[in-house]
Amino acid sequence: MKRTSRDIRTANRYEVLRQIIAESPTSRQELAAATGLSLATVATLVGELLDLGLITEVGFEDSAGGRPRGLVAANASGGALIGVDIAETYVHVELFDLALNVLARSDEDMRAGESRPEQVVRHVAAGIGSVAARAGIEAARVLGVGVSVPGQVDRDTGVAEYAPNLGWHDVPLLGLLAEHIAHPLYLDNPLRACTVAELWFGAARGRGDAVVVNLGTGVGAGLALGGGLHRGVSNSAGEWGHTTLVLDGRLCHCGNHGCVETYVGAPGIMQNLRELSPRSPLLHPDDQTATIDALARAAAGDDPVALGVVRETARHLGAGISDLINLLNPEVVVLSSWVAARLGEPLLGEVRRAVARHALRRPLAATEIVLSPIPTDPVCLGAATFALEGALRSAGQRAAKRTTTARGRTAPPS
Repeated sequence: MKRTSRDIRTANRYEVLRQIIAESPTSRQELAAATGLSLATVATLVGELLDLGLITEVGFEDSAGGRPRGLVAANASGGALIGVDIAETYVHVELFDLALNVLARSDEDMRAGESRPEQVVRHVAAGIGSVAARAGIEAARVLGVGVSVPGQVDRDTGVAEYAPNLGWHDVPLLGLLAEHIAHPLYLDNPLRACTVAELWFGAARGRGDAVVVNLGTGVGAGLALGGGLHRGVSNSAGEWGHTTLVLDGRLCHCGNHGCVETYVGAPGIMQNLRELSPRSPLLHPDDQTATIDALARAAAGDDPVALGVVRETARHLGAGISDLINLLNPEVVVLSSWVAARLGEPLLGEVRRAVARHALRRPLAATEIVLSPIPTDPVCLGAATFALEGALRSAGQRAAKRTTTARGRTAPPS
């Protein structure tokens, strides 16, 4: 799509705000150097963000001579943002200030059979009400709610087009949520949310090209190329979990066989455990979270069965990540989401060894493989940035409309 001058201005305003949040406090000169924009452009954009109340002046930096540089920072008290992480087994909700510090969180588990859209909407609405009450935030201060849902998402229409692990097809999710939630709503999926979180605050910060591998019930690979989020032409980039790893392999929820997800997602890891030790006490047949937690504890204690499952999982994961490294040549591959967080260092070490057996030497030498360093839920954090982006775009549109109206009033008669 052709970008208008207003689109470019909005993108530049968002990039300046992103840098301010990530580097607070910072000067206009530092912002110009970080964004590649001219100092005059940065000064104008900073002025607009000050007028919107999203940032604030915080004094001057020490100077060894010459004019002191004024510093700006995120205006933490200027409003609130909410990020929602809808997964197959839970709904997490976190409320943030404008510096993206967590002020309150809510966790709602979803049992098997509780994933119908109307049930999920009730969980989300309850979670949003809970965090607002815990933080003591008035509704008017919430600038927006970013919602992440697994699968294929149409951001413009707010439709969850296809979420195989939830059994959803063409669910008008934002419309359903709007019946219960008065705040502005913005929809995307966890691949994009995790990637933005890593770009802002995590292992992809300052990197030109990064891959964020999400390991949960589902699996995917968020892409940051050229320092920015890569969505693809239909917002579908990153569905690596549904690429074929084993010909005629395990049946996937998407209908294909041998997908990456069926070997390294939480249900796939449970199947790895069944095949290695069918009667293992580590297996909780109807509870993914309990099984992964038991494996993590046992692996930390050098249990041979648990270590064998981690090794088998890493064998498949390493082969898939090698494909990403050979294809994209990223600076960093980040293992993210709840399965990666729980299995932690034992999984990371085995993955690195497996990747070393498969990836080409030159791209591998340029790639670091790490666990996500983000201490909170990266999906909620990334979803909150979508709400911030939407709020900034809306503010820009209102400002442009006011300017157009004012010009119309002052135009000379024809």
